[in-house]
Parts: sequence; structure tokens; C-alpha cells
Amino acid sequence: MNGIGFTLSPGSYIAPVFSWLNTNFHGFFAVISAGVEGVLGAVLWVLTLLPAWGLIGVVAAMAFVLANWRVALLAIATLGFCWAMNLWAASLQTIALVLVAVTASVAIAFPLGVFAARRPKVEAAFRPVLDVMQTVPPWIYLIPAVMIFSLGRVPALIATVVYGVPPMLRLTTLALKQVPKNFQELGDALGAPRSTVLWKIELPLAKPTLLVGLNQCILLSLAIVVLAGLVGAGGLGAEVTRGLTRMEIGIGLRAGLSIVAVALLLDRLSRAALDRSPRRGLA
Repeated sequence: MNGIGFTLSPGSYIAPVFSWLNTNFHGFFAVISAGVEGVLGAVLWVLTLLPAWGLIGVVAAMAFVLANWRVALLAIATLGFCWAMNLWAASLQTIALVLVAVTASVAIAFPLGVFAARRPKVEAAFRPVLDVMQTVPPWIYLIPAVMIFSLGRVPALIATVVYGVPPMLRLTTLALKQVPKNFQELGDALGAPRSTVLWKIELPLAKPTLLVGLNQCILLSLAIVVLAGLVGAGGLGAEVTRGLTRMEIGIGLRAGLSIVAVALLLDRLSRAALDRSPRRGLA
């Protein structure tokens, strides 16, 4: 018993809310779960169409076209490492989960970041929310997701998306605010609509900071995907969890190094893809 005489338990107030949601919106959540599973299954099916050596060759060729031979060698080394560690299937599951989560996070965060950059009051309203979201430990996001969607890949994906939105949103806003005003005024003087100014002037100039945001989104998504192994999401996170719970340092080390390899690959490929995109400017 504490000195105050009572115990504050937020869970006693929150749990009935989730119970009510599960009771009254079970069908809605089931549809969302089926849709997420369908998207994840489709991405994983595409990744498994080719044998391991075939996919490695395709990714290496894509890296060579997008970047250079160094990135192609990196693709071969990182994917080859995952294959050699006998974690190919788990690596593909993690890659599929991260690809879908990062795509969803960017799709949510980018337009919100553009909107906040245009309106200072909106940015001011977003700032404390983003501060809280980036301060809360990542595994906290798994709790409500699991309470609604049970165990599996769906709560892992939803928690990953929620965790990946804040850095991308914040850095999108920062990137656009850092664009010199004279470039925006030049576009306005030429009579270009706001959408044209955004896509042809502001975004090319903001690309370096946007790349940082994408990098942070990828790395944070990988971090929570590892934690998602605790809720049955599978992939490399499950292998890390197995190594931890069974005190098998070998599998834990192999899975951890494979996660590093996947992070390096996704980071370099995403940077190469964005650097390859045409620079659309006034010229």
C-alpha cells in the first residue's frame, strides 16, 4: 500500500474501451486484418517467386542499374549472408513486413508533413504529439495492437507503421521549411500552381533531408519488427526471440547480424532509388 492510500491504474479505464471495441467492431477489425494479411502475403509471394540465388541476382542487377557496382556487391553480400546463415525465409518475411510498413508510413507521413509545413499552427499542434510518440518505448505500441488484432503479423505491421510515421512526418516538415523562400517566390512569379512548385522546386531541394527521414523510418521499422517477434510476427525477430528465450547465442547472433544486413541493403537501395529519380526543376 502506498503513502497516498490508493493506486492509480490507467489500465482499469482503458481495458473496458478495448473490450467494447472488440465487441462492437469485431467485423471491421477482421476486414482490416484480412486486408493487411493479403498485402503482406502478396509481397511475400512476389519475393519467393524466384529461388534464393535468382532473387539475389535480380536485386544485384537492380542495385547496379540504380546506383553502381559497389551497391550491387553490397546486395550480393547482404542477401548472400542471410542465405548462408540459413535464415532466408525469415529474412524475406522481415523484408516484406518492412517494405509494406515503410510504404504505409511514408504514405501517411508525407502528405501530413507537407500540410504542416504550409500551416505553422498545424505544425505547432503536431509537435507535442510527435514528441510523445517518439518518446514512448516502441513495444508499447504492440500492446493495443495485440489487444485488438490478437497475435501475429497484423499487430506487428500496424505498430510498425505508427512508430515509423513520426520521424518521416517531422523531417518532411523540416525539409520543406528549409527550402529558401526565394525559390518558392520564383515559382509563384512564373505563375506555377502550388502543386508544381512543390514537385518541381521544393522536393528536389528538400531531397537530402527527406532521405534522412526515409532512412530513419526504415531503421525504426526494423527495430520494432524485431520486437514484434515477441507477438508471433515471425521473421528475423522471431529468431532473435528464440535465441533469447532459449539462451542460444548462435541463432541470436546470426539473426541479429542478418537484421543488420537487411538494414544496410534497404538503406542503400532506397537512397539509390531516390537519387536516381529525375531532378525536376524550372529548367
